[in-house]
Amino acid sequence: MSDTHALRCFGESLAARAVRKIDGRAPRVVYVRDGAATFRAGGQVATMVANGAWFGTDACEITAGANGAAIIEWHLLPLGTATPNRPSLLDAGIKLDRAERYLMRCDRVDFPLGGIAYTHTHRGPGVRCLLTGTITVKVTGTEHNVQPGQAWFEAGPDAVSALASASAPTSFVRVMILPVELHGKSSIKYVLPEDQDKPKRQTYQLFVDDPL
Repeated sequence: MSDTHALRCFGESLAARAVRKIDGRAPRVVYVRDGAATFRAGGQVATMVANGAWFGTDACEITAGANGAAIIEWHLLPLGTATPNRPSLLDAGIKLDRAERYLMRCDRVDFPLGGIAYTHTHRGPGVRCLLTGTITVKVTGTEHNVQPGQAWFEAGPDAVSALASASAPTSFVRVMILPVELHGKSSIKYVLPEDQDKPKRQTYQLFVDDPL
């Protein structure tokens, strides 16, 4: 089965009171990294401050707050869908089964100094974006050194491990597409049985866990 959808990630800084419109219906998450932003979509209005995330499927209008806003966006689109002509942080092709039901999850992961994510897999694909610190991510044996503002893709079934900076707290925000039965449940599975019960020092903050 070939890819059916694209999970696209964008980063943008909006000036004070700037307005940006996102056209078209599609599942999307917008995380407010700094500042504040007001979202208008489907007759509803919601304001998010720093470290908050909005989910919607309708076309929307984003208005930055008095001090502007730095945002990160994820859009789930069928392959071939026209998208705005602007640079993306990452475009990932993913395979979704029409016979299955999915949810879109956005959460934040924070590591202490030198924190370790033991070798694991997930039940679905996702795109991560580093907020603070640095992190070395090893995917099926290949290492990637990720800096703040950079994004990376994890397919789900591929074995992944990660080592956070030893000199600065490290955090990232991610959006994953998961089976709907995982609503409210962890998607992680540790590859090595001995890692299952080791202390996990990272913490999680859930923002969005909505069925598609």
